[in-house]
Order: sequence, then structure tokens, then C-alpha cells
Amino acid sequence: MRTGIEQIRLYRVDMPLVRPFRTSFGTQTTRDVLLVEARTSDGHSGWGECVAMEWPGYSYEYVDGCVDVMTEHLIPAVLSTNDERSLDPAFVHAQLAGIRGYPMAKTALTTALLDAWLRGRAERLVDYLGAAYPNELRDRVPCGVSVGIPPDENIDSLLDEVAGYIDEGYLRIKLKIQPGWDVQAVRAVRETWPKILLQTDANQAYRRDDVDLLRAMDPYDLLLVEQPLPEEDLVGHAMIAAAIDTPVCLDESITSIEVAESALALNATSIINIKPGRIGGYVAARDIHDLCRDRGVPVWCGGMLETGIGRAANVALAALPGFTLPGDTSASGRYFGLDVTKPFVLDDGYLHVPQEAGIGVQPIAAVLEELTTWSAFFRHD
Repeated sequence: MRTGIEQIRLYRVDMPLVRPFRTSFGTQTTRDVLLVEARTSDGHSGWGECVAMEWPGYSYEYVDGCVDVMTEHLIPAVLSTNDERSLDPAFVHAQLAGIRGYPMAKTALTTALLDAWLRGRAERLVDYLGAAYPNELRDRVPCGVSVGIPPDENIDSLLDEVAGYIDEGYLRIKLKIQPGWDVQAVRAVRETWPKILLQTDANQAYRRDDVDLLRAMDPYDLLLVEQPLPEEDLVGHAMIAAAIDTPVCLDESITSIEVAESALALNATSIINIKPGRIGGYVAARDIHDLCRDRGVPVWCGGMLETGIGRAANVALAALPGFTLPGDTSASGRYFGLDVTKPFVLDDGYLHVPQEAGIGVQPIAAVLEELTTWSAFFRHD
């Protein structure tokens, strides 16, 4: 029989965070992570990670909903064919095209299938994504770190946390902000570290009439302000971008290459944060990278508190040449005391691109078993 999908298995994994992570939309103390394993008839296993959160705060997608849409719709669609086409990325995309929405669930499933397909071809994800730029691939990527709002909203607590990350070697600091926790936090960090690369992330916390508040952070030499307004408000972002000196970067707004083109045409952004889970996968992420590279627009790779599974794929993506700013591809220890894979370790401010086929990592079986709270598998009828 030709190589095809033999089985798909879902795992829910409970991942305690090393410290609470607070943003303008909520606080997390653990990650309820959904992992996908795609096993082929010739013995290869591919892995993907769903970045949806436990509740629909950051996105309408959440873990229970992703389990449901995978179980009822996405997995049956990809299991409807049992030959070598069932792993081919173009064929998989076509099989899922009739199911609207759910980019995070689709990304997890398609990444697992892509990983298995690449392993069967002894090809790395970084090479597959960077095929158009064979002489520019990097073997490591620069790392930034995202700093949440301190639970006590205390400046000294913030400075202590930032100091720890700088001592670890992170090349860029990103501060989560919201009205009431913004100018004073930015000022304190900038005055303490005048030369560190510094940016902010509002996660949609502001509105158009907050322009004076956003402008008040201009004097602090920020790389960018990320997603100040609601994701639907491209016109508002264009207005903010014209009114402040700090470059505006879009994150939650960028849900497809078409939206990216519209945002650039409206001058709503001059930098784009590419998150594969938000746009439906790594092939779509590469397409947006290529668009921005052609337009001379800097991009960087965002993070969603991924385990080593999602982190490995993000590091491969971030090695493409258009990713000119440090991303949120932090070391495993930034979030987890115990990762499901061999931990990613910061090396002089960089993470190394995995060298093995596919995404380059697999879960450690004993750790996966220890952390798994639920599992289900699916086969062809």
C-alpha cells in the first residue's frame, strides 16, 4: 500500500507556567495545550500544536472548541483519503478549504501532517519553507522576550523581571501594556536600560481617542507598538500610525495574506507580526513573509506560549530572511519548568534551528505521558 495516514491522535497536556502571564485580556497560570500526532503507514510520526487558549479571550478559538471541530470535521476530512495524497500539503489544504475559520485548529493538524510528510522525505521544515532563498537560510534566530503586566502592577517587580531576562541574554524586551499600565512602565524600563531594544504590545486595549496616550510613549525610542486598537479597525490603525512617531505593528489583525495586503495599502502598519496559528499554518505564514519581503516591510515571529513542538516550527519559520526583528521565540525555560520536548536553550541571545527532518523535535514519551490529561485517536473506517 502507498504511504498514507494510519492514525491521528490528540493529546491535551497540562503545562504549568513558571510565573503568571498577564496581558490586557487576562492572566494565565497554566497552558491547556492541544497536541496533534499524525502517524503514517510507513512508521513516521508528525506533530503539531494548537495555540488556542482554554477560554475564548484572545481569539474565538479555544481548546474545547478546537477539539470539537477537529473531531467532527477536520480529522474526518483528512482521513477520507488513505494514500500518499493525504499528506501532501496542497491536497490537505484543498481537503480543508470547505471548512470555514478555525485557523488555530487547522494549523495544528496541518503542521502534524506536514511534519510527517517531511520526515518521510528526510527534509527539514526550514528548508521546505526557505526553498526560494537557499543561500540565505540561518541556523539560529535572534530572540526577544514578552514581559507580562506584574500581578501587583509594581514598577520594581517589572524591573526585576526585565533585569533577569537581560541577564539571560535576550536581545529585545516587549512590554505588555494597557491603559493605566503604559507610559510609566515604558519610562522606567527605558531609563534603566537606555540602549536595549524595546517595544510594547497592547493586545487591542486602546481606542482611537487614546492617541495622546499612545503619543506619550514616542520619546522612549520604541521599536514599535503592537496592535494598539481592536483587530477589525484597520482604518483606526492608519489614523494612529499617522499621528504618532512610533511604528505601528499589526498582530491580531493579520488573519490572511489578503488582510495583510489591505493593511499595507491603508498604511495601517509598517511592521507585521506573523503568527502561524492565527493565519492557518506555516505555508500561509511563508506567503505573508514573501509579500512583506517584496514590499520591504519587516516581519517577526510572534509567540503563543508554545511548547517545544510549536517553538520548533516557529524557529524554522523565523530563520527565513525577511524576519529581520527578534521574535517571541523565547527559550523553553521562559514559560515552562518542564517542556514536552528537549528544551530550547538560549545561546548568546539566539535559539538554534533544529537539524533533524520535519520540525526537528518530538515529545519525550515519559514527559508526554506524565503531562497528558486526555487523549483520543482516530483511524480510517
